[in-house]
Amino acid sequence: MEKQSSPKAEVAELELEAVIGFNGHVPTGLKCHPDQEHLIYPLGCTILIQAINTQEQNFLHGHGNNVSCVTISRSGVYIASGQVTFMGFKADIILWDYKKRELIARLSLHKGKIEALAFSPNDMYLVSLGGPDDGSVVVWSIAKREAICGSPAASLNVGNATTIIFSRCRDEMFITAGNGTIRVWELDLPNRKIWPTECQTGQMKRIVMSITIADDDSFFFLGTTTGDILKMNPRTKLLADTGPVKDKFSLGVSAIRCLKMGGLLVGSGAGLLVFCKSPSYKPIKKVQLQGGITSITLRGEGHQFFVGTEESHIYRINFTDFKETLIATCHFEAVEDIIFPFGTAELFATCAKKDIRVWHTLSNRELLRITVPNMTCHGIDFMRDGKSIISAWDDGRIRAFAPETGRLIYVINNAHRIGVTAIATTSDCKRVISGGGEGEVRVWQIGCQTQKLEEALKEHKSSVSCIRVKKNNEECVTASTDGTCIIWDLVRLRRNQMILANTLFQCVCYHPEEFQIITSGTDRKIAYWEVFDGSVIRELEGSLSGSINGMDITLEGVHFVTGGNDHLVKVWDYNEGEVTHVGVGHSGNITRIRISPGNQYIVSVSADGAILRWKYPFTS
Repeated sequence: MEKQSSPKAEVAELELEAVIGFNGHVPTGLKCHPDQEHLIYPLGCTILIQAINTQEQNFLHGHGNNVSCVTISRSGVYIASGQVTFMGFKADIILWDYKKRELIARLSLHKGKIEALAFSPNDMYLVSLGGPDDGSVVVWSIAKREAICGSPAASLNVGNATTIIFSRCRDEMFITAGNGTIRVWELDLPNRKIWPTECQTGQMKRIVMSITIADDDSFFFLGTTTGDILKMNPRTKLLADTGPVKDKFSLGVSAIRCLKMGGLLVGSGAGLLVFCKSPSYKPIKKVQLQGGITSITLRGEGHQFFVGTEESHIYRINFTDFKETLIATCHFEAVEDIIFPFGTAELFATCAKKDIRVWHTLSNRELLRITVPNMTCHGIDFMRDGKSIISAWDDGRIRAFAPETGRLIYVINNAHRIGVTAIATTSDCKRVISGGGEGEVRVWQIGCQTQKLEEALKEHKSSVSCIRVKKNNEECVTASTDGTCIIWDLVRLRRNQMILANTLFQCVCYHPEEFQIITSGTDRKIAYWEVFDGSVIRELEGSLSGSINGMDITLEGVHFVTGGNDHLVKVWDYNEGEVTHVGVGHSGNITRIRISPGNQYIVSVSADGAILRWKYPFTS
């Protein structure tokens, strides 16, 4: 009888439901589409098209590395985006069709990085500016999707050009500006040449951060790192005026926009948004926002506008009352952990650098933010009763917060010597188990008013990366970067079993029936172990490149999910040991991943600050 070979299961794609994230560091990265219904902004390698009035999101995938600039044509038909890449490699510009939400063409000529992009007013040309390693400016024909001509962006004795803007009336003129250089360019199509004219600023030496041009091309305005504004005439190439003389904008003019009715919207690196007019540039209206302002984008004529900041906040501001409304926010540092409260998928908590945030799952809204300045939170857990969030911090303290108000309930000082790196709670809410950077595992008795150290378990030689507790609270497993996983008896407070492997363990899970555990780490292997004697049952090749950092298993134990440095979310069949679904969407290393209670969603978080929510592929 011949052996029947099982056909290799086809790997399906995970459906991405929502993204919480916005890369606020991209200059003028936040754009309002001319249809006035959508915001377009970058997150890692992806470009998000977010409907303003509904929760609907579309994603443009195509870049192989982080997006460094985005622009929309005046008609709204095209979107162009540029990316960074490694030294010496070509960086792509992608031309997208907005209506179909798909890639039209890849334009690749620049090396290293695309600094800025601009469309001509009638969608005939796209002009691109290469980064510091490239230093050239190229004009592309949109109809033919090929380069017309190029030229070095700045002369040899000045710095790099960093910003670019097209004329509002003519398809043949654009302006570049940067460190000590301001140039007005004329496109000579018959000869396929572009001719620059250096603008004269006299004795003033300025580094330009931002640029905007009046609707009738009469003047253009430049925001500088010094915190003042230069007004230039594009015809005479001369300086018209500069200001403000006193009270310059702190940390530079990082964003600037001309309004149709006259006047300027100016955003500073210190987060101050100001409406002012030439020639005095004194604030007429102003509002203070959180984080340095990197984008100002008008909705229509500018009766309403959106502002993006470095701390990944997106604000909506009405011009008349000049009051800010926070419409979207996310982490702007690597997200270290994600956790759902027991038995509910309605909300979840994440932590990154100095803050813990609680999110409403369906609307992607931030419900609560808890900030501890200058500290880093490494891990969080909800108590089973839902009355506190327990968090692990790098100053060696364990802090507990109320999940509704964010009030600090208690602090355990000096819980660990080299910071607290992992944390878990027992289901009776009486104990917290913490792991430290020095490798100790400590069991804390939590009373109504007191927190007492019950036992310090010293076995691990290096930091503890993950702790999971058995359902009956009688045993727990800790994974460490010293290449061991230890199963502890929480009744006798002794070591039960030790698992050794040549890897830095990053994550561990109990199978729901609790006779097996699965582990993974930097050797990219997913290993199944027997809890009883610590023997390995089987090993799977978890990923082709990079460590696996996060893992979670369903309550039934039929499937589990993993995520790591290959930026992929994978759903596995536990018994078969095969990948059933793969999710593509992250552009940073995935740090942690969770399946929601009730198996509706998978939520994964990554080092670029993004939180992605996926539809769980199986019906439970």
